[in-house]
Amino acid sequence: MNEEVKNTEVNAAEAIEAVTAEPKAAEAEAVNAAEPAAEPVKAETEKAGEDKKAKEETMADFANELEASYKEFDQRRNDYQEQEGPDAQKWANLLDMMRDKTVSKVKVKEVVKSGVVAYIDEIQGFIPASHISTKYVEKLEDYVGKYLEVVPITVEPERKKLVLSARVVMKEKEAAEKAEKMSAVKVGAVLEGTVDSIKDYGAFVDLETGVTGLLHVSQISTQRIKNPGVVLKEGQKVKVKVIGAGDGRISLSMKALEQGEETKEEVFHYKESGAATTGLASLLKDIKL
Repeated sequence: MNEEVKNTEVNAAEAIEAVTAEPKAAEAEAVNAAEPAAEPVKAETEKAGEDKKAKEETMADFANELEASYKEFDQRRNDYQEQEGPDAQKWANLLDMMRDKTVSKVKVKEVVKSGVVAYIDEIQGFIPASHISTKYVEKLEDYVGKYLEVVPITVEPERKKLVLSARVVMKEKEAAEKAEKMSAVKVGAVLEGTVDSIKDYGAFVDLETGVTGLLHVSQISTQRIKNPGVVLKEGQKVKVKVIGAGDGRISLSMKALEQGEETKEEVFHYKESGAATTGLASLLKDIKL
């Protein structure tokens, strides 16, 4: 009887121990299962920190490298200036001025063979006689002491050669003024002018607006004229009507005023300077008969 009771107590104790051990085992397994999950989070945090540190180091390296490049550039520039002389930077500026067509105001210092001398930033420049003005210059001495607006047209640092031009500046100004005056001339306007020159194909007339137009031989009179010189002469005052304007050309007509009616524009190829296409085929190409 006692042995039976003893066995019963032992079995009960083992059962209690088994029941108690199960939650502990489950808890241990849960802890063990949770620990590996924490490792990736820790690894990612450590990796982010390392990336940030690497980025900071990269930016610092880049800044140091940039600063070193600037120092090297300054040193090379200083070496260049020492090798080429104290005026190296001035010649570099002159090269920029030639490229950008920068206009400078200079004072003519003296006359030399075939031109005059002027200075830009203490660098001696030569202005050829043909580049002093758009017109022929008879006495170069008249320009000594005068100021001219010029642009560099030749800059050769290695030869210390600087050539300037006032003519280029003047021509650009004249072209701009001419374009403005041309745009003011409207088709249909009746203007007065002076015959400047007579050609086989017509006459060039200087208008009161300051521009020149072509009075073609077919537009001089209602009667057929073989040569403009039969009716017109240089210096003669005439009244004309503008029948065409554009592309740098102005077409004029006296016939339109005689007819008292609208005349269609006739296109003639010419240059205002007086040079024009004189070939028969070229002259008749755009004429509407």
